[in-house]
Amino acid sequence: MTTMSMGTSFERVAETVTTRVAELLCAGVSVVDARGKIVSSTDASLAGLASLASVSASELRVPLRLDGQVGEIVVGESLNGEVISPRLAHVLIELVVNQTMLARSGTFAASSHERKNTFISDLLHGVVDDEETILRDAKLLGLDFAPPRAVILIDAAEYILAAAGDGEHGAADAQVRRRAQMVIGSIVNFFHLPNDTICAYIGDGEVAVLKASNTQNLVRWVDSPETGAQSSPSWANLTALRRAGDALVARLRSDTSASMTVGIGRYHPGVCGLARSYQDARAALSLGRRFHGQNGVHCLDSLGIAAFVGVPDERTKIDLATYLLSPLDHEPDLLETLNVFFAVDCSPSITASRVSIHRNTLSYRFDKITSLTGLDPRRFDDAIQIRLALLLRSLRAPSL
Repeated sequence: MTTMSMGTSFERVAETVTTRVAELLCAGVSVVDARGKIVSSTDASLAGLASLASVSASELRVPLRLDGQVGEIVVGESLNGEVISPRLAHVLIELVVNQTMLARSGTFAASSHERKNTFISDLLHGVVDDEETILRDAKLLGLDFAPPRAVILIDAAEYILAAAGDGEHGAADAQVRRRAQMVIGSIVNFFHLPNDTICAYIGDGEVAVLKASNTQNLVRWVDSPETGAQSSPSWANLTALRRAGDALVARLRSDTSASMTVGIGRYHPGVCGLARSYQDARAALSLGRRFHGQNGVHCLDSLGIAAFVGVPDERTKIDLATYLLSPLDHEPDLLETLNVFFAVDCSPSITASRVSIHRNTLSYRFDKITSLTGLDPRRFDDAIQIRLALLLRSLRAPSL
């Protein structure tokens, strides 16, 4: 690979962008200025030419603007024969340009990607639990932890690891890194993020996103106030996050033509709370993938019985039970009806007799429970969830 040494700011950025884009897309890349003059190229034979002839009909051109100067990044055909989505390539190029600009301003160090990925992975796995240290390192890497954040965990292994077992080890690793960066670029574009600082490839074909989870940053997916959200801030805006996840999966599948599965964690206060959010997302992804297959978006509150059976952490299960039943907190008649219903082996007639109401009134109460919680005690799976939730909620500490 050859680049032509230039002295101006525009030319130095062009050199960096040329090298990085060529590496990621495995294609010939050139940068031309506003007059079509070649500023930088991976092809040494183009050095000194006053203009760039079309590489092919399939070449991709992306505008480059810097310090009042304009030009174009021109990408030719893939050198390894792999077909890449033009939109995904366009997004990746824009991401590289943005990263290069940030590096130029001193925001990123040369090894920023590796350091950022390691930092986020350590944060999510609870390797570092000192908040002062976390915030200091985050600032150096350009991560903004001011807004509340929840973890979106994306299983993109079918795409990222597609060719990991082919060819030489070094080439396979480079392909994995390139494809991971492509997925991250698509995520950045989807959420309209300024850069990729809150995204990280954490290995095994998985990408973690530390998504701002307040209403302001989810306005596109917020429909109406969520049932039960007021009683537990950890569950706030989870429905909006799930809607965002659904739309994100559709975008990623369109860009990569591969299966994508997402697990979404709850918001937990503080930067150390991101480790708990990751545990939620990890459990949701693992259980959702096992019971519902690929191409889904999974949260703990939408997994049904699987969440109560498959999540090992008791505190999480108690939180989930409390959240699911929170719409009934001010409905003592409904809670009493449920407790009696399960105590008499789900017999409607005996339940109505025990609570001294007509069968029609019992039916009305069941309808109201379904309307408030989304769970119908007359349905087997829903009845099991409600019963388990009642039992687990009884384990709460008295102060809760």
